[in-house]
Amino acid sequence: MQTSATSSLANWLLSTDPKQRLRIQRSLLAANVFLACCGLQAYAVWMGFMNAQDATWLSGAIVANCLLWYAVLRSGLNQRFADPALTLPQILAALTIIIGAYAVTGPVHGSTMMLLVLVLVFGVFNLQPRGARIAAGYTVVAMGVAQGLMMARDPVNYPFKLEIVHFLLTAAIVPTISSLAAQLSSLRARLQSQKDELGQALVRIQILATRDELTGLVNRRHMMDVLHQHRKRLERTGHHRFCLALIDLDHFKRVNDTHGHGVGDEVLRNFAVIAQKALRDTDVLARWGGEEFLMLLNDTSTEQANVGLERVRDMIAGAPMSSAVPELRATFSAGLTAYDCAEPLDACIERADRALYAAKAAGRNRTAMAQAPAPASTPADAAPQRQSDAASIL
Repeated sequence: MQTSATSSLANWLLSTDPKQRLRIQRSLLAANVFLACCGLQAYAVWMGFMNAQDATWLSGAIVANCLLWYAVLRSGLNQRFADPALTLPQILAALTIIIGAYAVTGPVHGSTMMLLVLVLVFGVFNLQPRGARIAAGYTVVAMGVAQGLMMARDPVNYPFKLEIVHFLLTAAIVPTISSLAAQLSSLRARLQSQKDELGQALVRIQILATRDELTGLVNRRHMMDVLHQHRKRLERTGHHRFCLALIDLDHFKRVNDTHGHGVGDEVLRNFAVIAQKALRDTDVLARWGGEEFLMLLNDTSTEQANVGLERVRDMIAGAPMSSAVPELRATFSAGLTAYDCAEPLDACIERADRALYAAKAAGRNRTAMAQAPAPASTPADAAPQRQSDAASIL
């Protein structure tokens, strides 16, 4: 219960969007550093290094800056910009505060210079080369102006010789750090792009490994995986029995010979589309090879499965199968059987195949049903066997 409440609070504070959450976390990480500086300012005031009024104004600016960026990120306003992380604006705001701190910290002002480097390091996440040049130029110019003003205003704490050293260090180090941050950011962006491309390639490979390229149906290899999963579920629960139907398009070779393989491919694609529309969401249709298809009819008896096959047959019979040959129609023969969990899958598929040949031998455009092997039982437990109007293979 406590874990759930903590998670809900974290989602409320940090957002449920993973990307927004990461941006807010990075902004809060920087805020922690600035808030720690507020504590150091209190110590500086206590030691007499800072004026209490200057420390108050500086702390107020730090807190306002932190709250501003949190509000912008948490509200989602940042997503209207090209860089949703608002890297450059956050860096410029932080640099402004640090340069202001440099001007009011008197004898310990040199300690603020390390914060300039720390702020620029945050640019590693998203800072672009142009943004790095802007940040570096702004820092050098603003620092130079602040140093010039403070040398004139407080030459004791800001002596000319010392400020020249500080300025030269700033002019040398800040552009270097900014450039490195931009390079690392670009490298990170390239790596992320390559990662995305690799992910897309893996998805395409998975599709090619599990789908038939022509029809988009499940291919034979993946269909076997699906059948094994259904078999394990049936063995585990005793429920969710299924039937298999092996389907063959009638006289398909004649279509290829008469109209060409392009029309034949179109017939296969159209059959796949129409048959899937006639099936339930729980049923699976796979291209088994050539003009053969294997249909998995889940949670059904052979009688119910036969009704589903006839529904497919009716839809196929009235549908044009080729735009190039509008008058072309298709029929199919099918072998239907129920799976018995005591037998191998190959035995069930072979039984459906024998039923398919029986349907062809009986004149095509029909379904033949093959009964599954009767389970071992006592005469008292044996149930009366239903008779089917469809052809049956014992």
